[in-house]
Amino acid sequence: MKQDQKSQATTTVTPELIFQVASGFMAAKHLFVANEVGLFVQLADGPATLDTLSSSTGVARRRLRILADAMVALGFVERHGDLYQNAPITETFLTGRTPADLRPFLRFWNRISYPAWTKLEEAIRTGRAQGRVTWPEETQRIVSEGVAAIQAAPSQALPSTYDFGHHRRILDLGGGTGSWLRAILRHYRNLEGTLFELPPAATVARQHLADDPATRQVKIIEGDLFKDPIPAGHDVVLIANVVHLLSAERNLVLLRLIRQCVPDGARLLLADLWTDATHTEPAFAALIAGEFLVGTGEVDVYSEEEARRWLQETGWRALERKPLAGPVSVIVAETAP
Repeated sequence: MKQDQKSQATTTVTPELIFQVASGFMAAKHLFVANEVGLFVQLADGPATLDTLSSSTGVARRRLRILADAMVALGFVERHGDLYQNAPITETFLTGRTPADLRPFLRFWNRISYPAWTKLEEAIRTGRAQGRVTWPEETQRIVSEGVAAIQAAPSQALPSTYDFGHHRRILDLGGGTGSWLRAILRHYRNLEGTLFELPPAATVARQHLADDPATRQVKIIEGDLFKDPIPAGHDVVLIANVVHLLSAERNLVLLRLIRQCVPDGARLLLADLWTDATHTEPAFAALIAGEFLVGTGEVDVYSEEEARRWLQETGWRALERKPLAGPVSVIVAETAP
């Protein structure tokens, strides 16, 4: 490259993207801490001064100002003179006053994901899991409720995206707190529901589902997908946000196991972060692949093309892919003839 071309490239290319991405951890941690100290909840009743917020949160005024001003800079809080108030997005999702409560999601990423991500380099270099498979009961609750909050929008979208009206019994494999099953059974009261989960997550699910008349009769079975028998006799099986937690080889095994325990004509719904063939779209899926790698050391996000090949190899026929919410979509399959 000639000298004048090099000079021109230097003046037209800026490092802005580098600074924006490299400082992302600062923005995330400010947001997490603001959620933890209750800043957004305290502003839910209306505008307040730093003195008032300091008193209600128990954080010294000077330190709270740093946090509050960071939230203003990021667009989560508005400032008018000496008064701070929640921005509309914060009022909707981070105060706990609407059904769309993402506070558990931020708590999960702050307490579980954020520390694990400091070990991403080691996971990339070695392929060894850096996270924990099991947690104490309270930590498991944070994990389960955080994941449920992340999945709230797509789980609510599924009952209107797919018609469960012709099904009788639904099995939710690895169903977490039961948020997907709850959304379905609220719309389709004639369905019988079964949730299959590991014991720690099943404990949290029981507590969540027992309070809802639509899910009070859900049968919750504790077990391991690869060690215990999968409950048989269901004509529709849901696997939501489980595929990305397993290697391609284990997904093939799981799909075969499910095929063996369902009747002919059964449907299979795979709700996940299905990507394009390059694994770069949607962007969120490409980024969160690091989260899965840190936790397990082997898994990844997968493309729709990969899922279709797995289904064909394991006795299923892919029918269609439907968008749900955000980066999540559902692939619908039925037993192959």
